[in-house]
Amino acid sequence: MQEEIVLKRIEQGVFIITLNRPEKRNALNDELISALKRALDDAAADVKSASVMIQGAGKDFCSGADLASLEKIASASLEENLLDARNLADLFLKIRSIEKPVIAAVHGKALAGGCGLATSCDLIVSSESAVFGYPEVKIGFVPAIVMAFLRRNVSEKKAFELATSGREFTAAEAASVGLVNRIFEDAKFLDESMKFSAEYAKVSRSAVAMTKRLLYKIDYADLLSAVNDGIAVNARARMSEDCQNGIRRFLEKRL
Repeated sequence: MQEEIVLKRIEQGVFIITLNRPEKRNALNDELISALKRALDDAAADVKSASVMIQGAGKDFCSGADLASLEKIASASLEENLLDARNLADLFLKIRSIEKPVIAAVHGKALAGGCGLATSCDLIVSSESAVFGYPEVKIGFVPAIVMAFLRRNVSEKKAFELATSGREFTAAEAASVGLVNRIFEDAKFLDESMKFSAEYAKVSRSAVAMTKRLLYKIDYADLLSAVNDGIAVNARARMSEDCQNGIRRFLEKRL
């Protein structure tokens, strides 16, 4: 089962990782996060590929945490929430640590942890109709772990707005603030995303690897500190009365 929720293939020098829970809108859970980590390790070790592309099966890229994960948050201890937050943070940091460029190919919705997953990637390509958002504050939660990455992608004021309004925003707005690199027409999205990702097969792999390492090394110590702070805030936010009540109301609407 674990191998089926993430699909892997190599095409045109691109190691393609597909989140394969379309019936759940590719919502994140422990199983999917673990499978993604293994897939990224496989991508890092693969000698045939020059880049990595993460995409979602079905209608959406990734809709955030699944209902079972939210239910677990509502009853978990602070220590359990810290471990859970660390698990997601380790996934985001793994994307930064492998030497190949990792591209998020976003279609449909990328919300909450799903938007965090895209934000932590080196590059984002998007379909015209894609929708992004960090809606955690709507249920008393905090988009805490992604904050370290979001703040490095957009201005401070825009990061504040996106993280505290909880609103969904378009691909065009995401591109205008520097979060998305390219927007492709919906009908051509898959082909254009592949072309974009395959361009890395035409340049020096070692030069790209050194460039990625240098770019992130410049502020890596600060990034780790920010991620660790995010983990602590993430876990504390889960324990707040607002979050507990917000999750309860959300689950009552969905169940």
